[in-house]
Amino acid sequence: MSMERVKRFLDENGVKYVIQQHSPAYTAQEIAEAAHVPGRHFAKSVMVDIDGRLALVVLPATDRVDLPRLAQSVGAGAVDLVPEDDFSRRFPDCEPGAMPPFGNLFELEVFVSPHLAEADMIAFNAGNHHEVMQLAYGVFARLVEPAEVAM
Repeated sequence: MSMERVKRFLDENGVKYVIQQHSPAYTAQEIAEAAHVPGRHFAKSVMVDIDGRLALVVLPATDRVDLPRLAQSVGAGAVDLVPEDDFSRRFPDCEPGAMPPFGNLFELEVFVSPHLAEADMIAFNAGNHHEVMQLAYGVFARLVEPAEVAM
């Protein structure tokens, strides 16, 4: 239901988006390359634990999460990566590691890197390892209302 929920949400909000198929790929950089999208415009979703609560951080494929910097940016005592087994049930129809950046639809706080916020268009996993969805970053920001923080 995860991607169906995202598609329904976008359709209900009159959002124009594109879904593109590509050969199977698993890392954000590989997916960006397979989809012919610059890595700085491919939004990868990473689950983190911020002082005991799950949150989704969204950043370009070219970047890595700096956990101490993220903790400082959000005023947290501790930020840790969350193993897939601990959150996969929130994204039941998504392949592991292919969840969309719409944490708001899954009762997750969303943080976005300022580097990604510079992009006009973004692409992201469409729930599997052979499709990406593309839409305008401004639309994503309007609908998700992510907190922009250094990470």
